[in-house]
Amino acid sequence: MAKGKRFTDATKRYDRDHLHSVPEAVNLVKAMASAGFDETVELAVRLGVDPRKADQMVRGTVALPAGTGKDVRVAVFATGPAAEAARQAGADIVGADDLAAAVEGGMLDFDVAIATPDLMPMVGRLGRVLGPRGLMPNPKTGTVTPDVARAVAEFKGGKVEYRTDRYGNVHVPVGKASFPAEDLVTNVRAVLEELQRAKPAASKGRYLRRITLASTMGPGVKADPTRLKPTEDESAA
Repeated sequence: MAKGKRFTDATKRYDRDHLHSVPEAVNLVKAMASAGFDETVELAVRLGVDPRKADQMVRGTVALPAGTGKDVRVAVFATGPAAEAARQAGADIVGADDLAAAVEGGMLDFDVAIATPDLMPMVGRLGRVLGPRGLMPNPKTGTVTPDVARAVAEFKGGKVEYRTDRYGNVHVPVGKASFPAEDLVTNVRAVLEELQRAKPAASKGRYLRRITLASTMGPGVKADPTRLKPTEDESAA
């Protein structure tokens, strides 16, 4: 795919093969985010897993300490008191049969779907619509829960989902280019620590194989998997 002049010029400003520390990578990404909008910064991690094997699938959620910088739209499948609690917590769309019918009709104006356990038989029928878009509620990610109000608050407050794709890559938005560098660094490290915590027992060899940071319109900057902890200089800052 052809790249724009801004992208091409940015790639000439740094060594694309050099492995940077996380703070160095963040500063480079911020410096090259020159689009006319506040670009999202995304972390991509290649894991040493075989996602075709169920015991090596890596999936879960992580709370970003500095938030996402994004207005997360949340849909909740619930009825009765749970539905009212979801509304009070700030859910954007709340419903049951009516919401399911809208989704079947193509309405996907939300970023996260949450459901109470009793409605999962109904929501399960939406798998062919929600599944391919990564929107299917799942107990492993806290999106199937009786406490929908808490889940809404968490996702609105900076909780994000992660999961390996078919190649063993995980892509997670870690904030906006306008964030202070230290906030992006904090978010990146929170995700990397969570991925290490979630390492499958069946994963052998090097686990964090490749780490890349990039803004929406910018080139990727590689981070060194062996230099993830704060240095003494950072800790003293």
